[in-house]
Amino acid sequence: MGLWSWRRRGAKASRHYPVPLITHQLWMVSLSAPVSRDKGASRTTLYPYTRIDDDSARRWLADQWEITSREQLVGRLDDLSRSGYRARAYRLTGVAPLAWHAALYVDIARRGFACGLIGEADAWTALKNIVPPVAGTYGSWREYADHYLLGRQVWRDGLRGAGDSGLPAPQTAADAHLRSLLGPANRASPWDMAPWDAIRHPDRPR
Repeated sequence: MGLWSWRRRGAKASRHYPVPLITHQLWMVSLSAPVSRDKGASRTTLYPYTRIDDDSARRWLADQWEITSREQLVGRLDDLSRSGYRARAYRLTGVAPLAWHAALYVDIARRGFACGLIGEADAWTALKNIVPPVAGTYGSWREYADHYLLGRQVWRDGLRGAGDSGLPAPQTAADAHLRSLLGPANRASPWDMAPWDAIRHPDRPR
């Protein structure tokens, strides 16, 4: 009962995770910023929502990815880190958009942490594992955003074969979200708070 009252649904997540992320942590969390378009999403904490909502994380993993256990979560993360849908994208475009899979990878890891499939230490380990390939592939958040959008477009076009009903948000919505994240005037963007090159320098408090 005590634990439930401490982490009651709807309470502000910042009250339960009050220590600000250091720069490298924020950079890693920010890899999922393109996916985090919802109003209640948090882009600056390991917990993926601004308010505690473990049930939403659990339902989303089950509905979108058929993940209901730790083993399934770890398997899905491994698949995204190794290949995901990049082979199909490469056949169609000549580019294997790692950014698309990195964003999904970090998003899934954060939601897995939110619903208790993995602990906080394991979530950070998962995020650290994706850093070397991403940091070695891209030189800026803009390059990362461009590849994310390319991967999303290939994925979304592939869904049309099953009919247009239930298609995810149009590409224009993703475009607008990325423009906001990259906008120099958006001081709330995690990409402004943790510049791309920050991951290549010694870590520091924010």
